[in-house]
This record gives sequence, structure tokens and C-alpha cells, in this order.
Amino acid sequence: MSSMVHKLPVSQRLGFSIGHVLNDLTASMWFSYLIIYFHQVKRFNNILAGLLMLIGQVSDALFTPFIGFESDSTVGICNLGKRKSWHFVGTLCVIGSFPFVFNKCIECENSADWAQFIYYAPFVVIFQFGWASVQINHLSLIPDLTPDEGERVELNGMRYAFTVISNLIVFGVFWLLFDLNDGNKDATMLNHTDSDRFRNLVFIAVAIGIVFSFIFHMVVREKVKCNQEFVGEEPGSSENLVSTIEASMLQKILMTWKCWLKEIQFYQIAVIYMCTRLFVNVSQIYLPLYITETLEMEKDNVAVMPLVVYVSGFFTSLVMRPMNKKIGRKATYFVGIVFGVSACIWMYFLEKSTSKQTYGAAVLLGIGGSTMLVTSLSMTADMIGENTESGGFVYGSMSFTDKLSNGIAVTLIQFLHPCTACCPHCNEYYRTILAFVPASVAVVAFVGLLTLLPTKLGTRKKHLRRLEPIVNNGEVKSQENNTNIYYDTEDDLRQPLLRKKTPSINNS
Repeated sequence: MSSMVHKLPVSQRLGFSIGHVLNDLTASMWFSYLIIYFHQVKRFNNILAGLLMLIGQVSDALFTPFIGFESDSTVGICNLGKRKSWHFVGTLCVIGSFPFVFNKCIECENSADWAQFIYYAPFVVIFQFGWASVQINHLSLIPDLTPDEGERVELNGMRYAFTVISNLIVFGVFWLLFDLNDGNKDATMLNHTDSDRFRNLVFIAVAIGIVFSFIFHMVVREKVKCNQEFVGEEPGSSENLVSTIEASMLQKILMTWKCWLKEIQFYQIAVIYMCTRLFVNVSQIYLPLYITETLEMEKDNVAVMPLVVYVSGFFTSLVMRPMNKKIGRKATYFVGIVFGVSACIWMYFLEKSTSKQTYGAAVLLGIGGSTMLVTSLSMTADMIGENTESGGFVYGSMSFTDKLSNGIAVTLIQFLHPCTACCPHCNEYYRTILAFVPASVAVVAFVGLLTLLPTKLGTRKKHLRRLEPIVNNGEVKSQENNTNIYYDTEDDLRQPLLRKKTPSINNS
């Protein structure tokens, strides 16, 4: 009888794809508007605005490995499953904290910048804990839901499609907020009068996210893994038990977090994922500032231009599965690098007189970022393979490199801002940032990609001499005949050692 992989139902695929919408909506505001909000609306100095971003990113970086490890280890709440339980806790944290970040400081609006900084920092930390919890466990659901590589790419593609849709919602709503109240729309800089627009945007975004999170938890069914016991097909038949366990263990060697740290490919993909996130996030953060301060376009373009980026990214995500299948992961990622670097070069040469060409560069930026991001996530899922027991740790580690590097990068960019010294050429600063920083990390990602060329994604360079227990205490039990099977070395996978063992009544 041929073994068949059951296709994931459409309802499960769609339900999964909307499970990150709340995170996507809030992340869109966080990366696109946090710096410009605190810099131009709240009038924070550059360093304090950067430090607020750094606190958030470092908090997220520190939380992610912990959340990944705990997610792999815990059972979960009731029948939700371990991934959905952590997802639910994270959702509550995001809902309860993020609206405060883009609202006026309660009872301290006219206080000094450092006092308001202290007010906003705790909300940022709570938000980042919740955001990390949702992100890691949503990603960890992918290998849990399906073992099929094609379906995993499709889930990543659908997930990214809703990421794009979420960004379209944020930028579209923000654009409408400018048009519905266009008293000063033609200005090129934001100011304190725009604070109400940010307040309305954050409430709308969180409300939409709550609806999608509720649907996700109602629709998606996580496989709840209880303490498993292997039972022979016939009482007293140890041969059936041996063949069952042997076949299972030959297909998969269990991986703990220590095992992953011994894998070279773990670090290679971490570099690629980190560079991808840096490319996407730095361009997302500084595109609005490039538009308003360098090209001096009308300020409603801080909503329109990111909209163009994500529309092109959305259509790109729809062809990711056939493209990956046709030319492979590594070639697809390289195509994304080419588009992304081309966008950076184009933006470097734009002037105020040619500012309309920014729309074309934004299209290339969306294509490049979407291709790189979806493919890097698929590479991570391929590396995990069947080792879903430690998928949370892997995604947590990838996110750790992403958040920490983003926080450091943004802080350095803000610290080096020449306007702190009243430099007459400070408006050109964002041209340099938007062109050279994303392009540089794309080149680093390309070097990481080259190191992956000789190897197949998901291969294991190192194996444990002593395999992890399937149930506990290094043994698998059969209820029927009380037979214990021990796997002491890798050779024992092919020649299992069967031992009869009589349970002791009293060890004292």
C-alpha cells in the first residue's frame, strides 16, 4: 500500500495564513512610522527615537530564543496546543500595549523627552514580548501542519500575501486619513497636528487584527501531541514493535537545541535570514524619511509609496511556489537580490526633479524584498525538515539575529545623523542610508548564499552519538508485553537491541 501525504484542507491553509495579521499590522506601523512619528510629530531628538527602537528590538531578540525553547517544551493551555497557546498569550500582550505607543503620553504630554521616553519604554517591551510570541509560534506551526515541502512554501507564500495585505490596509487607511482631513496635506513634513491620524490608525489596525486572530484560533487545528506510547500490533509480538520504531527512527533523528548549534547550515541560513530582514526593515523604516526630507515630496506619500512597495510584493508572493519549484530556492533568492539591489541603485540617483521615478524604484524594492523574504523562510522550513520538535528554537534563533541586528543598525543610523550637528547637507543623509545599507546587507546575503551552493537544504552534518529518547528515560515502551527498546548508538537504529525488563515494585 503506497503511502500518501494528506493535503492540508483549504480552510486550514487560509486559517493559518491570517494568524499573523495582527503582528503584520502592528509591525507595519512599528517599522514604517515609529521613527518618523517620534522624530517629526513628537519632536524627539534622533538618538532618543533610535534608542526606543533599540529597546524594542533588543527585547524582542532576547525574548525569541526563550519563547522558542519554552514553546517546544510546554504542553499548552487546555486543548489549544502548545503553539496556539503561546500565540494566544502573545496576542493579548500586543492588544494591551501597542495602542499606547502611538498615543499621547498620558499626563506627561508636555514633559521632557527623557520623561516621555520612560513612559513609552515599558509598553514597547510588553509589545515586543507579545509580538515575538505570536511570530515564533505561527512560524513553528508550518512544519507542524504539513511535512510536504511544496505545501510549506505555499503556506509561507500565503502568510506573506497576508503580510502584504496587512501593510496595504495600514498604508491605505493612513492615506484615507490624510485625504479625509486634508487641511495641510500639501506640506512636506509631519508635525504635532498629525498625532490624531496616528492615534486613529493604531486603533483601526489593532481592531482589524483582533478579528483575524479570533478567526485563526477558531479555524486552525493544531496537532496536540500527548505522551505517546507504542503498542505492538499483536500482544507479545516484539518484532512488530521493533519494525515500527526502527522505521520511525530511520526517517528522523531527533534534534535538540544543542544539536542545532553544531550544524553549519544553521548559521548559514541565520545569516541569510538576518540580512533579508535587515534589507526589508531598513528600507521600510527610512523610505518615508527619504520621501519627505530628501526628495521633499508631499507628506501623503509616506502612505502612498509604501503602498506601492507592498502591492508589487503581494503579486510577487503569488508566484513564489511555482518559481521555487521551477528554479529552486537558491536561484529564486538570487533573483530577489538582483531586484533589491537594483532598487537601491535607482533611489541613489533620484533627485527632486525626478522624484516621480520613485514609484518605479518602489516596485523593484517590493519585488526584491518579497522574493528574498518568502524564500528565506522556506529555506528555514526546509532546514527544519521533519524535526518539528525543536522548530520553535530554530525560528526563535533566526528572529534573535534579525531583531538584534535591526535594533543596532537603526540606533547607529540615528546616532550618526548629521542634523544633530546642524549639517547643511543632512537632507541627503537618508539617500545614503536607503541606497547603501540595504544594498550592503544584500551583498552579505549573497555571500551566505554562495556558501550554501555545495549542500542540500536540510542535510545534517553532525549526528548525536546518543539519540534522544522517544518517550522518556531513553526507552520506548510497549504496554502489551512490557518490552523496552534502547537505542544506544547510531548503529542500533539498524540492529535494535531488545531487552526484557521487569518493573521493580520497590527501589528503596
